[in-house]
Amino acid sequence: MILDELGPRICIIGPSNSGKSTLAAAIGRTRGLPPIHLDQLQHRPNTDWEPRPEEEFRALHEAAILEPRWVMDGNYTRYLPQRLERATGGILLDVPTATRFFRYLRRCWFERNRPGALGGGRDSVKWDMIRCIVLASPAIRRRNTELFDRIGLPKLRLDTPGALTRFSLTAGLDR
Repeated sequence: MILDELGPRICIIGPSNSGKSTLAAAIGRTRGLPPIHLDQLQHRPNTDWEPRPEEEFRALHEAAILEPRWVMDGNYTRYLPQRLERATGGILLDVPTATRFFRYLRRCWFERNRPGALGGGRDSVKWDMIRCIVLASPAIRRRNTELFDRIGLPKLRLDTPGALTRFSLTAGLDR
């Protein structure tokens, strides 16, 4: 699929550490779309992933999706229907659990300024996140696939690191 077919408002979903924020940033640079990282809207900057009050997150989310152009990464399925109503295309990242676990450790130990990171925050290894990646992944992946299959928009599923690399090369993404 050609990136242009996804339009000016692209919604990227997938399990934790699948590469959503990195892909959103690369698409944003290539297409001139502002990347919106939902983790940054959901969590307070300069914290260790402290969530904002729900009403504050909802208001930030609603304002973001009303913008005319964006590439938005993150799940937050409670607001996915509103996001998809405004989206012009979708991407599902569904890379294997082992890949996501490795990315999580790399993010926490080595990456300082990754796309989607909290301003002033630093990622650290947390057992809750490890459990989420390893144990909750099958259910999350099934849910994401079911949601994605029902989307009536132009869409693209990338389910291996190789598929993501091929798409990036084909689309001319600067990763």
